[in-house]
Amino acid sequence: MTVVKRLPIPAAAPALLAAAALALSGCGDVDGGSASAGADKGGKTLTVFAAASLTETFTALGRTFESSHPGVKVRFNFGGSSTLAQQIVQGAPADVFAAASPATMKTVTDQGAASGQPTVFAGNRLVIAVSGKVEGKVEGLPDLAGRGLKVVLCATQVPCGAAADKALRAGGVKVTPVSREQDVKAVLTKVRMGEADAGLVYRTDVRAASGQVTGVEFAESAEAVNDYPIAPLAEAPQPALAKEFVGLVLSRQGRTVLTRAGFEAP
Repeated sequence: MTVVKRLPIPAAAPALLAAAALALSGCGDVDGGSASAGADKGGKTLTVFAAASLTETFTALGRTFESSHPGVKVRFNFGGSSTLAQQIVQGAPADVFAAASPATMKTVTDQGAASGQPTVFAGNRLVIAVSGKVEGKVEGLPDLAGRGLKVVLCATQVPCGAAADKALRAGGVKVTPVSREQDVKAVLTKVRMGEADAGLVYRTDVRAASGQVTGVEFAESAEAVNDYPIAPLAEAPQPALAKEFVGLVLSRQGRTVLTRAGFEAP
């Protein structure tokens, strides 16, 4: 029996909202921002590859890191974890990788591209993001199979897509999506802009949308919780800074930022 719970959409922490507004520039690379001048004058740049669902939280943590490391600029490359993993094993210069699933991190560790064992720092589960025009008509997974409903999902090879497929199988629901997107933010954007009626995204992404979509929780999401691992990279241009950034993510301060955004403790 499907259990439906309306996901409360609290006002996100002001710091996270401010960071999100500055972070979402429409491309994969996002600068930490506050230390740009210092980096241009000979400072150091720390490059972090991270799953798209970490955009708001990692941007906030990047600014925290910059404030405690004068002259250091944190540059982010946010995107689908599988794409980022392939970029890393193909030699893209990066210091840290934070993935949305152990499977995508394994792509990196199998090639010896990670420095040491990755550490799981958070968990995330799916919700149904619903656009305003069909709000109230989608109360659980079975409703996604409704005739005429435009549903969008992540690509199967992306962690959010693999989790969506697993949740749908658990619920015995067959959905024919109108599109498969390369990361969870693209799914959310389709719903937010009204190009799709609903989509399966992470709880954290609905919270970050701050009321622009409605989130509907469903029991089957418990069958597809994604663990998020992080690791400094073996060929990191800034190995010491990479370890320090990972330490920030794993710290109590990092945990607080992640929890407020809706991530679960590992």
